[in-house]
Amino acid sequence: MNKYKAIPDGYMTVGEVAKKMDITVRTLQHYDKEGLLSPSAMSEGGRRLYTDKDIVKLHQILSLKHLGFSLGDIKNRLIPLDTPAEIAAILAKQAASVKQKIDFLSESLRELEVLREEVLQMQSVDFKKYADIIVNLKMKNDYYWLIKHFDDQTLDHIRSHFDKDSGKAFISRFIQLQDEAIRLQNASVPADSDEGQNFAKAYWNMITDFTGGDMSMLPKLIELGQFQNTDLIWKGKQDIANRYVEQVLGVYFSRLGIDPFQEETK
Repeated sequence: MNKYKAIPDGYMTVGEVAKKMDITVRTLQHYDKEGLLSPSAMSEGGRRLYTDKDIVKLHQILSLKHLGFSLGDIKNRLIPLDTPAEIAAILAKQAASVKQKIDFLSESLRELEVLREEVLQMQSVDFKKYADIIVNLKMKNDYYWLIKHFDDQTLDHIRSHFDKDSGKAFISRFIQLQDEAIRLQNASVPADSDEGQNFAKAYWNMITDFTGGDMSMLPKLIELGQFQNTDLIWKGKQDIANRYVEQVLGVYFSRLGIDPFQEETK
């Protein structure tokens, strides 16, 4: 009968703690075995006894576990809970970890929703494009949606010529030059002026960097402003930019005595 003696005031049995915290007795026994949460006392009958402080420590353990930490990591992260400052410190750390997890999950949700929309807009199942979109979403590339408009030849070319960093740098350079074309167009800068031709040279260098000498890729950048069903703001900006680009490149090629577009079709 000693086994069933009354539990001292201020103590709880393993079963009571498990019920309060919605876990199993087996889990508490495992935490004891791993040295994460040992009972504060043992009854005369050998029963594990816990206190309210143990409840707080258990909450700390469970919170870290839900955030994905291993039991080994949790063991190293546990701190004493003997002063208000120590308790406040661990709660602040847990709150920061929860916020980080929320941010991660929110970003994952955004990526899933974006990918779903992109998938629905495609005319066929294309896992290569799906993968490219996912990678670009991870890169925080705001122009991930362009991928669905490229054909396989262009995407294979991009995959073989650009890595994560160079691809991001290229799209940034492209957008910068497109914005500059709009500025020059709006300012009515003549195509044959020094400023217009300096821009033409920079733009052409950007194109040749993209093609890597493969002239069959030449029309692809021109198509960027002509895709169907693209964002109207994007399309409007590219229409303005392309008008100026065509003018300055026309003068630029004339002065060089070449016509790369004609050469590409040979």
